[in-house]
Amino acid sequence: MANPRTIARIEAAIQRRAAHCLQHEISDPRGQFITIVRVELNSDLSVAKLFYSVLGSSSERSQAAQMLEHATGFIRKQVGRVLETRSIPVLRFLEDTTASDAEQMDDMITKALHRDRQIRSQDEVSAEPSAQAAPPQGDAPEGAAAEEAPSDAEPGPTPS
Repeated sequence: MANPRTIARIEAAIQRRAAHCLQHEISDPRGQFITIVRVELNSDLSVAKLFYSVLGSSSERSQAAQMLEHATGFIRKQVGRVLETRSIPVLRFLEDTTASDAEQMDDMITKALHRDRQIRSQDEVSAEPSAQAAPPQGDAPEGAAAEEAPSDAEPGPTPS
């Protein structure tokens, strides 16, 4: 098992070199908007998972995945030139779905808030007619009820 600091250093080198290859050395139009988000290297340094994101539609994402699959050997060779290790890790490209997951979560929250507002407005509408339809509590006008003191109330201290 390698030192975590060594693993982090190698992950950063792999990310930099793979991104450089995608941006400057591979002239495939399918790979224009690919970003290497992060790299995870296993403890024995044999496999590197490169998480990428693609700006575009689902068809553009699938085309980018095909392009990365075809370019894996070239990128691995270029990564091997900058790494100072005995063996070059196998590169596995995985789509990073964090952005789309966050967008879906945001949509779900927005829909839930909208639904809550609808329920609250329905509750307020149904509560208003029942408050207006309630009969008055006594025969006396509102002002008269406030002036009368309850008969069973205990007498309080008298002001001097």
